[in-house]
Order: sequence, then structure tokens, then C-alpha cells
Amino acid sequence: MNSETKKFNHLSKIFKNFISEFEDSNREGLINTPERVSKMYIELLSGYKLDIEKLLNNAIFNSDNEDMIVVKDIEFFSLCEHHIIPFFGSAHVAYIPKGKIIGLSKIPKLVQALSKKLQVQENLTSEISKTLNDILLPQGVGVVLKGTHLCTMMRGVKSLKSSLITSSMLGSFRKNMNTRQEFLNLIEK
Repeated sequence: MNSETKKFNHLSKIFKNFISEFEDSNREGLINTPERVSKMYIELLSGYKLDIEKLLNNAIFNSDNEDMIVVKDIEFFSLCEHHIIPFFGSAHVAYIPKGKIIGLSKIPKLVQALSKKLQVQENLTSEISKTLNDILLPQGVGVVLKGTHLCTMMRGVKSLKSSLITSSMLGSFRKNMNTRQEFLNLIEK
């Protein structure tokens, strides 16, 4: 039995016990729920096994371009590390190349892959910017995330309309206010 099968079986037992604390886990609608939930969490937390090289698939290219590149409205879904409840929203990612560019699809793939962990939005924002910076060594990177957190909607304060906006600016996006403002203006359009 491989480690993934062991993990799946172990989680299924845990979720069956969890359900049994509240409800008859053998009720018709719940019989296969522990397995479905286990499969879901294995997928939602797959970011811990992220292989950057495999994700990038040689999609780094030489380029003389020194203008800002922005990919906006990238959907992400993650899990709050405090309550294991989803938070989700949109990410806006920009960089100014210094000799290298990345394939367009790789930025959304990177955001989505890094999202699949237990974490807070603030750390996800920083991890996206630092990872892209490490990959490309650009002049700068800017990342803004706007997230809706079910932990503040469903429990506690029960704030249904609030959102959290986080940013991480590196290199020229941190040092040059004009660069930062250009990025912020572009993502507002």
C-alpha cells in the first residue's frame, strides 16, 4: 500500500469518526461522505508537494522586454489555517522583466498551486511574489490579492460583505512609487 492510499484510508476513518459525533455516519446520504471529503482535502492541500520545475515545464524565455507584464483576475481558493474554512478571491500579479519572461499560463498555475495549503492570505500573497521573484529574478514583482473569508462570514463576527486586500511589492514595485501606482491603476481597470 503506497503512502497516498494510506493517507486516504486514514483520513476516511477520521472523517467517519467526525461525522459520527454529530450524525449517523451510516445514513444513506453519508455512507460515502468520508471518502469524498478525504479525496477533496487531498486535492485542496496538494500545494505542499509543489514541484516548481514540473509546473513551469521549461516555460521561461529570454526577452529584451522591460515593460510591466500584468496578469489580473486570477481566481484562487485556499483554506484558512485557523479554522480550515475556505477563503477565495482574485489575484493580480505583475512583474518587470530583466532578461526573462514566463509563459502566460504559468502565473495562474503558480497562484493556484501555492493556494492549496493551510495558510493565511497575507502569507499566500508574499509566497506568490517571492516565488515569482526567485524564478525570474526580474526588476520587480507586485502581487495584490482580494479575498473573501468564510471564517468571518459563517462564524464569529458574521461579516457577509467584508473582504481582505493584501499586497506584496518587491524590487522596483517597492522602491518606485510610479511603478507601484501604474500597477495599481492597471488592476483597477
